Amino acid sequence: MNIGASKCGLEIALAVVGGKWKPLILYHLRHGPQRFGDLRRLVGGISEKVLVQQLRDLQEADVVVRHDYQEVPPRVDYTVTPFGMTLVEALMPLCQWGTQNRTRVSRRLELTDTDVSAA
Repeated sequence: MNIGASKCGLEIALAVVGGKWKPLILYHLRHGPQRFGDLRRLVGGISEKVLVQQLRDLQEADVVVRHDYQEVPPRVDYTVTPFGMTLVEALMPLCQWGTQNRTRVSRRLELTDTDVSAA
């Protein structure tokens, strides 16, 4: 995907935050630094390998910064950058939409799961 040539802002935003895990990672980092293990527990269901890769992607996009305190035992945490906070702010209406429509979407997903298992 050639981001520079894209005319759609959504395409550009999804290039940074697309996928299952990045929005959830940002959601849990929005209030301040989180250590890796804490972040993994908060996100839930993500493997260590995938979390490492997602955090690297977010760091490369200047959305998240990794702080290594050079201590023994090792202490590292992750924080959303000011640039990343602009993305978090853009994601919050989507979070609100999900909260407002949880019942309707859950019901629809249950119907879809029933249709698939009956086939």
